[in-house]
Amino acid sequence: MANSAVIIDGKAVSKQTRDNIAVETAKLKAETGVTPGLAVVIVGDDSASRVYVNNKKKACAEVGFYSEEHALPAETTQEELVALVKELNTREEIDGILVQLPLPKHIDEKAVIEAISPKKDVDAFHEQNVGKIMIGNYSFLPCTPAGIVELIDSIGVDVTGKECVVIGRSNIVGKPMAMLMLHKNATVTICHSRTRDLPEVCRRADILIAAVGIAKFVKADMVKPGAVVIDVGMDRDENGKLCGDVDFDAVKEVAGYLTPVPGGVGPMTISMLMKNTLTSAKERAGR
Repeated sequence: MANSAVIIDGKAVSKQTRDNIAVETAKLKAETGVTPGLAVVIVGDDSASRVYVNNKKKACAEVGFYSEEHALPAETTQEELVALVKELNTREEIDGILVQLPLPKHIDEKAVIEAISPKKDVDAFHEQNVGKIMIGNYSFLPCTPAGIVELIDSIGVDVTGKECVVIGRSNIVGKPMAMLMLHKNATVTICHSRTRDLPEVCRRADILIAAVGIAKFVKADMVKPGAVVIDVGMDRDENGKLCGDVDFDAVKEVAGYLTPVPGGVGPMTISMLMKNTLTSAKERAGR
C-alpha cells in the first residue's frame, strides 16, 4: 500500500502569513502613521455569514488593523446599502470594504459590488479588478484563489508545466483560480457540470482543485497517484458533519498532498483578505 498523502496544514500556513502581516503593519504605522482599516458590511442575519464576519474582525485585531462592522437589517434597501458603500469609499481611514455575500434576494449583488471603489475592493470582485487579474496586472487577488497559491507554494511544488484541473467555474473561485495557475505557467483545464468524462479529465491532473460545492464529489478513482489535491468545498455530509468536495479518507490513500476540511483552504481566505487590505493601506501611504 502506498503511503498516504501529506496533509497541507492551512492553519499553520495562515498563521505564518498573519504573523508577517502583523510585522509589516507595525512597520507601516511606525513609519507613516497609517493604520490599515477594513469595513465589513453584513445585511440580515445569515448564521454562516455572521461566523465569517466575526472571524474577519478577529483577524483584523490579530494583525493590528482598525476594523468596523456595519450590521444592517434584512429589509435594508439596495439604495441604502449602495449609499453606505459610497460613503465608505470617501473615508480615508478605510482601505478595504467588504460586503458579506450572499445578500438578501431583493438586493442586486452585482450593483453593490460595482459600487465599491476598485481601490478598496479587497475581495477583488469588481469588474475592473477581475480584468486586471485576466491580464496579470493586479493589486488585489481574490482571497480564496490567492490562499490556494500560497498553500501550493508552502509545499514547494513548482507549478510550471504541470497539468492543473479546476472543477468549478464560479467567478469567486473557479475562473480566477484558473487564471492564477495560468500566470504560474501551468496547463489549465476548467471542468464543470457539462464536462464529458469528468473522472478521466481529473485523472490527468498533477494539481486538482475542487470547488464544486458537492460533498465528497471527488472520489479516489478521479485522482492521479501522487497529485496535489486542494479541497475548496464547505459542505455537510449525510451525518451533518462538516466536509469538503473531496472524499478525504479515500483520496488521502492516492494523493501526494491533500488539504483537509476544515483547516485547509478556509483559514487562508481570511489571511489573504488581510493581505489585500494591507496592500491598499500601503498604496494610501505611498509605499
